[in-house]
Amino acid sequence: MSDVRYPFTAVVGMTDLRLGLLLNAVSPAVGGVLVRGEKGTAKSTMVRALAGLLPSIATVDDCRFSCDPAAPDPQCPDGPHASSGSSERPSQLVELPVGVAEDRIVGSLDLERALAEGVKAYEPGLLAKAHRGVLYIDEVNLLQDHVVDLLLDAAAMGRSYVEREGVSVRHAARFLLVGTMNPEEGELRPQLLDRFGLTVEIAATRDPAERAEVVRRRLAYDADPAGFAARFAGEERALAERITAARELLPKVELTDVALRQITAVCAAFEVDGLRADIVMARTAVALAAWDGRAEVLEEDVRKAAQLALPHRRRRNPFDAPGLDEEQLDRTLEEHAQPEDSPEDSPGTDGDGDGDDPDGPGPGDDGGPGPDGGGAPEPESGPQAPEAAASDAAAPDLPEQQPVPAQHPAPARESAPVAAGDPYRTRLFAVRGTGHGAQGRRSPAETDSGYTVRARRPQGALSRLHLTATLQAAAPHQVARGRSGAALVLRKDDFREQVRKGRESNLVLFVVDASGSMAARQRMTAVKGAVLSLLMDAYQRRDKIGMITFRGAGAELALPPTSSVEVGAARLESLPTGGRTPLAAGLLRAHEVLRIERLRDPARRPLVVVVTDGRATGGRDALAQSRRAAGLFAAQGVASVVLDCESGPVRLGLARTLAGHLGGTAVTLDELRAEGVASLVRDSRDNRATTMRKAA
Repeated sequence: MSDVRYPFTAVVGMTDLRLGLLLNAVSPAVGGVLVRGEKGTAKSTMVRALAGLLPSIATVDDCRFSCDPAAPDPQCPDGPHASSGSSERPSQLVELPVGVAEDRIVGSLDLERALAEGVKAYEPGLLAKAHRGVLYIDEVNLLQDHVVDLLLDAAAMGRSYVEREGVSVRHAARFLLVGTMNPEEGELRPQLLDRFGLTVEIAATRDPAERAEVVRRRLAYDADPAGFAARFAGEERALAERITAARELLPKVELTDVALRQITAVCAAFEVDGLRADIVMARTAVALAAWDGRAEVLEEDVRKAAQLALPHRRRRNPFDAPGLDEEQLDRTLEEHAQPEDSPEDSPGTDGDGDGDDPDGPGPGDDGGPGPDGGGAPEPESGPQAPEAAASDAAAPDLPEQQPVPAQHPAPARESAPVAAGDPYRTRLFAVRGTGHGAQGRRSPAETDSGYTVRARRPQGALSRLHLTATLQAAAPHQVARGRSGAALVLRKDDFREQVRKGRESNLVLFVVDASGSMAARQRMTAVKGAVLSLLMDAYQRRDKIGMITFRGAGAELALPPTSSVEVGAARLESLPTGGRTPLAAGLLRAHEVLRIERLRDPARRPLVVVVTDGRATGGRDALAQSRRAAGLFAAQGVASVVLDCESGPVRLGLARTLAGHLGGTAVTLDELRAEGVASLVRDSRDNRATTMRKAA
């Protein structure tokens, strides 16, 4: 790969992304930018190119933390810097790998030297390296939660804290935070989205001419990177000079009372949680004015700031796509475009207080009285139109389909998809035992974070010292090793590391019955609502999910295992129903998917959720075949839950029987709700207390 960066000005299109990055370059206090878009849209290329436009910075000589000689950090571990020299260097772009460890981010202490020599030997991490530069996180949505928390806390406070066995190190960590992500691979949690100042949605252009220009420039760059960069050197230099000029103008820009009121009114109108959005919008509007060379914030700056700062803060549920209602934005800005004491703010006046409105609606206008003195005609609220009534009468509720003999197959009757019911909080279903998978929030596991349960000999490089166990291992040998001073005499074999217990994420594989026996509209609405609730639970617990549906002649892998729960919700919404119930085919397909996933990710334990009423039709001995297929899961110890969808006064209990063959648990739709379980526990406790009082 060439060391010559692709020029920022050579990227075709991407106007909003370009502006979002430049505004953060002008004012890092904006809080960074999150770039959301499909793969292959030059997200990473533009971010890496931005670093070449940033002004160079002055740093204290021999300071590993890039302290500013004009205002050195008083808590800098390499300080004090009162008499140190200084030099200039380019701003740095620090890239954070997806699999980065916590110690690599915040830095690490040489614990062996700290114990053996009694010195604080601290090695700075990536946060220190990124100070006063750019910290770039590609695929930020794939980082572990505790890693993201570290990064965003440092970005919010401008300081990194390292605590290791009673030794504290603090240093400045102010940087431009840029994250890129592909929403198809999973979302960030809403509270983490809120920590990014701006967000930009990008997609590849559909214009053939623009696409041709993109390909032409990329091929030219690959053939001669230095020559290609030289073609855009003038434009790059001019853009860098404009950034410097905007930075100098930034402190002089005035945020007027009208602009500030528009900002707060827009945030209130869109019901944004907290006040971070108001602050980010204000800083963005000021940066926009400085970027355009103006000393006053205008309404157009507020509008653009809202378009960049609010979409990702509008999400009310994990499956909501970021977005902004442009008409509502314009109305709010217009309503608050005048000073508070302006006559235009008084309703029913035209500025002179007489209440006349020469441009108001006249007779016959919409909303005003018509020729007969009445208003606009109201829509009819009477009975249904004859056509609609006839249509409803011709579509009575159909009974559930009966099994059809195998020798006379009938075509599957398909019902149109029905909407899912409202999601709710569900019970926690966890995999038994202790795993070693990726950190999450579902099943017990040994993880990088959590509470310490025991000590062990280090497996690889020592990172989390168990101090007490290390001292206990070394203490019996001090006399034999000839200890004479205050420091302990340690050997490599003495060190012990912590074993921490937390929770892991799992692969939640849904096996959904979409046959005719599930097709009753009210039942399918409730079933889809239950599965949607379980999907939301998987999202919050950072699980991977997959979905298999079975109906008609066989089973289909509707969603291969993925981190994008949003895609699973979309597939569920469009799920049609009808036909026979090939339960055995669904279970066998699930077993095959788990076999493949076990090869890809052996540490991630599966949880199978079978959504069915337990019926099995379509083929000779269908019920027996389904039970034999269920036995495969029980033999391998796969954790499973059967969501019993059977309804009606007479119930066969087939779903609970299936759960027994799977070696899992069966729950009804009512038992799935977390509040329902809590109510059952409370009722049981109250009944027990009443019984004890009566006995006494």
